[in-house]
Amino acid sequence: MELRQLRYFVEVAEREHVSEAAEHLHIAQSAISRQISRLEDELGVLLFEKVGRNIQLTPIGKIFLIHAKTAIQAIEYAKYQIEEFLDPEHGSIKIGFPTSLSTHLLPTVISAFKDEQPNIGFHLRQGSYSSLKEAVKNREIGLAFLGPIPTNDPDIEGHILFTENISALLPITHPLADRKSVRLSDLRNDPFVLFPKGYIFHTIALEACKAAGFTPNIASEGEDMDSIKGLVSAGIGVSLLPDSTFYEVIPRLTVKIPIDTPEVKRTVGIITPKNRDLAPSEKLFYQFAKKFFSVLEQYQ
Repeated sequence: MELRQLRYFVEVAEREHVSEAAEHLHIAQSAISRQISRLEDELGVLLFEKVGRNIQLTPIGKIFLIHAKTAIQAIEYAKYQIEEFLDPEHGSIKIGFPTSLSTHLLPTVISAFKDEQPNIGFHLRQGSYSSLKEAVKNREIGLAFLGPIPTNDPDIEGHILFTENISALLPITHPLADRKSVRLSDLRNDPFVLFPKGYIFHTIALEACKAAGFTPNIASEGEDMDSIKGLVSAGIGVSLLPDSTFYEVIPRLTVKIPIDTPEVKRTVGIITPKNRDLAPSEKLFYQFAKKFFSVLEQYQ
């Protein structure tokens, strides 16, 4: 069994068309058909069956596709680690990040790192909380910034860089807009603007409100920080957002007010896989990030 056979098989399986796969791979259709035929002979099963002018995977072909993709990813990762081992200071780091950390944390730490390691490149991937965890597990990325850090995932190792408060964001016309702080229960009768169900900030907000003794009335939802802030600016409702998202400026026509009861916080840090070692350049960045935020906390 050869790696090119697996690549050809995956390409055909995803397109369900040999000629389209051949065109994408820039090779002859006959070459793909020949290699897949050899693969089927070696395995002793049919991986595809004809359906009209197209083809589709057989039941056993669908099972083999899952393992073929895993095998290709493992080989690619092995090649990547070898290249990193030979020249760790000229590697490339694949990092994931959520939108809540993209405006200040991510550019700050990467800029500082590149001052020390200018030859190391970055491939950055934005994603949701759950998708970033899966990407680290599946070797799609080496590590990811995340908040809060998961504590009960057997495949993920989390290192907390810092802990931050989550504050209330209110329209400037809100009756409590001139307060120095608020109890979360003071907002029990307000409409809330939150992330949709399934987002980690939706869960954080609901748990905080529950601790304050009420269930929030969710009037509107937004899928990113700017949307949430814009809806609050328009007077649609109030929201709960982490302090790091207000680093440079408070959105116009809004006020950010600390919550004194209950205490609402989140951890922020880096997640790495438990079942494999980081590549050399990833280790350099990981150690740098831990030291970088440790020094910052000493001055805060």
